[in-house]
Amino acid sequence: MAGLETAGPEDVTFLANLKYAPRVRETKAGAIIVDEEFLRHWGGDAPLPCLVSANPYLDFARAVGLFYEAPRPAAGIHPTAVIAADAAIGENASIGAYVVIGPRARIGRNAVLHPHVTIYEGAEIGDDFVAHSQASVREYCRIGDRVILQNGVVVGGDGFGFAKRADGTHEKIPQSGPTIIEDDVEIQSLSNVDRATVGETRVRRGAKIDSLVQVGHACEVGEDNIICSQAGLAGSTRLEKNVLLAGQAGLSGHLTIHEGAIVYAQGGVGGDVAAGTVVAGSPAFEAAIWRRAVTAFPKLPEMLRQLRQMEKRVAELEAAARRGQVQETKENQ
Repeated sequence: MAGLETAGPEDVTFLANLKYAPRVRETKAGAIIVDEEFLRHWGGDAPLPCLVSANPYLDFARAVGLFYEAPRPAAGIHPTAVIAADAAIGENASIGAYVVIGPRARIGRNAVLHPHVTIYEGAEIGDDFVAHSQASVREYCRIGDRVILQNGVVVGGDGFGFAKRADGTHEKIPQSGPTIIEDDVEIQSLSNVDRATVGETRVRRGAKIDSLVQVGHACEVGEDNIICSQAGLAGSTRLEKNVLLAGQAGLSGHLTIHEGAIVYAQGGVGGDVAAGTVVAGSPAFEAAIWRRAVTAFPKLPEMLRQLRQMEKRVAELEAAARRGQVQETKENQ
């Protein structure tokens, strides 16, 4: 399997966006995964053998899985691991070097904990869990089945909560509510999902969170959400199903992004977003209007210059009109 540019005669590639169709003539791939729209585009005369798919990107991903499988460490517990006597670990687990598992923690079957993973006291984790090096699961957090934590993920770190005293110093607010991660969630490297002051923070089934994402205390990330790198959710943000946050999107907290909504990259959201809406900009508003606005933005200096010229010309015409009126009055007298 290979991309269009790098594929050779023994490789299969794919095309999921007709925008890149001209590159197909240049690829050296042996075959290509495409949809029926691609065939119509080429009028049945494609330049290489086609594997027709209803979803080329998905089938390309599945094909990659046929050729590559990430290595899985052998089952067993490394002698340098530190595991509390009352912790429970399911069968067929692989516990790597310098892993620490705290008291009363529970981990399901087929878990893979790579070196230097830390599981705090009372954490409960389901089956087929994978945690890469330096990932941490804090006290009393709960994680479902088939969850993947990439390197450096922190589940259940303290929420950012402080109360200001009269003298201007800050009192730390205890963060008592756990973080709940449901089934089939994957969280990429160096992302944080904070615990709640009270209640819980929850990431629902199937959500995918990219690297360097901050999910604040008491947030709810909905089912099958996609949250891209460097996005930030302030406390008590609620995302419904199938929401997409593009890179560096920022949500101010105590708001709801309703089902199927999309926030463009660097969108700054300060209020609720209706279901199915696409928003952009900071502050964010409807993307179609935003596109027209950003198209006009580079033209503003010239528009301002023209406006000033028009104002000057209008002022000259008005002054001339006043002089003409005065002259007409004198003549009438």
